[in-house]
Amino acid sequence: MSKTTKPPTPAAARPDELPFEEALKKLEATVEAMESDELPLEALLARFEEGTRLAKICQAKLAEAELKIQQLEQNAAGETEVKPVAAADDGAQGGT
Repeated sequence: MSKTTKPPTPAAARPDELPFEEALKKLEATVEAMESDELPLEALLARFEEGTRLAKICQAKLAEAELKIQQLEQNAAGETEVKPVAAADDGAQGGT
């Protein structure tokens, strides 16, 4: 076996599929490294780009979770039911 390669992990194969907690930990580590004042400009820019990508992943995961929570409501009898959600901007126009 002259060539050993590992199959890519799901997170490495699709970075947008990172679990929220993992993306958040990486984002926190990136911010901490950027705040250390020890990075050269090129590395700082690369970390900023990575941090931006991770922040977008976290925001998307949070928006997805919020949408799922909004879809689940309890009716008057206390039973949980799934409700269809209108366009995202409709939810901001007041509610019950």
